[in-house]
Amino acid sequence: MRFLLALITLLGSNSVTAFAPINHRQTQQINTALAAKGGRLTVRPIGIGSSAPSTVITNADLESVHDTSDEWIRTRTGIEQRRVLVHDGTRKVLGSDGVETETPETLRTLGIEAAKNALEMAGKVPSDIDLVICATSSPDDLFGDAPSIASAIGIEAGKCVAFDLTAACSGFLFGIVTASQFLTNGASQNALVLGADALTRWVDWDDRNSCILFGDGAGAMVLTRSDENEGLSGSEDGFGILGYAMHSNGGGYQDLNCIYKGEPKKISTPGEGTIVEDGSYESMGMNGRKVYSFATREVPTVLEEALEQAGISVDDVDHLLLHQANIRIMETVAQRLGMPMEKVITNLYKYGNTSAASIPLALDEAVRSGRVKKGDVIACAGFGAGLSWGAAILKWG
Repeated sequence: MRFLLALITLLGSNSVTAFAPINHRQTQQINTALAAKGGRLTVRPIGIGSSAPSTVITNADLESVHDTSDEWIRTRTGIEQRRVLVHDGTRKVLGSDGVETETPETLRTLGIEAAKNALEMAGKVPSDIDLVICATSSPDDLFGDAPSIASAIGIEAGKCVAFDLTAACSGFLFGIVTASQFLTNGASQNALVLGADALTRWVDWDDRNSCILFGDGAGAMVLTRSDENEGLSGSEDGFGILGYAMHSNGGGYQDLNCIYKGEPKKISTPGEGTIVEDGSYESMGMNGRKVYSFATREVPTVLEEALEQAGISVDDVDHLLLHQANIRIMETVAQRLGMPMEKVITNLYKYGNTSAASIPLALDEAVRSGRVKKGDVIACAGFGAGLSWGAAILKWG
């Protein structure tokens, strides 16, 4: 019942978020653009974790696959290598008994490892978590990975709600905003939000322009509900999400998609039979120039919207963390915001574009290295298929 009330509040309360059509530059007669935005929420991000496949494909490796070079890829994308899930892949896992065993390496197992790492940093145990959201467009299970990940990390059946959320490369950002609504509304106390994708399964490896871009991985964040001024001191005020803005425009879906492809299959029903379909998907399709134009146009704007909701300026931001798609996009967005590249968090060169996993993968490294410290303000933005894009202003810890 608490989750039902929270969902009704999420969809209907102007005090927390507002959903409304917006004007958007497009040629379609029907307005397909939507927006949601809001201000400070009493939640705190307190743990982060990540995991990536053990197999590495470097730019040099791809020189034997395509007419390309390390220099060509690096200068156009900023990527030097990517991690990929391989067929029947395994990895060594250290058990509680101190013995290493070979276990399957799948998107789900990456998510499990990332979740455990996030819980450990947060100082939480599985029984503390009552909401799990897995942002993914490429789950191991078409019906969703979140429930099985929740079970695998030790959350008791019936003690939490777990579901997948699909918003492509914007998924993790949309996921933490969604989880924060449940926390703020009082339906949940602690949430685990994952971003996990394996888009190398869906790229066309015969296409030089797209296969160089993507990698696989998983990241996870623990968010906790915090009442204002509850046991806090100094500059702490209980607000961990200072502002957010999210948008989508289905009119641009043709620029970045992975379309259903059904093969005919005849079954022998009475009469002439019935032709049904064996399901599959096309390889991912992308209009690179249009996606670049979309990202460099909309991302600075949505970050400014989120900053306005937060009541702060660019000068108050300690770090800029964008979806790790292309270094040129990051440079352009930073320039348009008037932020130096020294404030930009990126590990794109090591992982490539990992879709919903890219923001938590980069944040995990930044927190564990000591670059991001408690109380730091991080401006985050995701963008991708849908088309979808959004930003959130986080205060770490």
